[in-house]
Amino acid sequence: MTQPPALCLTTIDTADTIRMEITGDLDYDTADLLLDEVTRELSARPGLKELHLHCAEIGAVDSMGLSILLMIGRQAAAAGVLLHLDDRPATLNRLLDITGTLDYFTVTPPSSAATNPPTTTEEAQAARPGGPPRRT
Repeated sequence: MTQPPALCLTTIDTADTIRMEITGDLDYDTADLLLDEVTRELSARPGLKELHLHCAEIGAVDSMGLSILLMIGRQAAAAGVLLHLDDRPATLNRLLDITGTLDYFTVTPPSSAATNPPTTTEEAQAARPGGPPRRT
């Protein structure tokens, strides 16, 4: 029996931005690792403004992977953090399009969001778009 491909996360952060590079499949066996890491980062960084999930090296994404991305979107919105799914492969774009979630991750926030951050979860959801590296 072969092992499923591992999910590898590399986190690069600055004072108010985190970039998390995702390598491997985002599926039932691995998606919780991404959720745990993002939850830990959001909890530890109350001044965080943007979370960039770099998706170029994502392999397969199943329903659990999509569910985790949606959970991360809700957590980021609740924290007032803009979530970006950067460098999405065509397969991820197709999954997001088929499931009707592409706009959720790609809508550009109004320009006033930068100067007047959202104060409620509803405002954050309406406004959001869709250091040294650490490996997890």
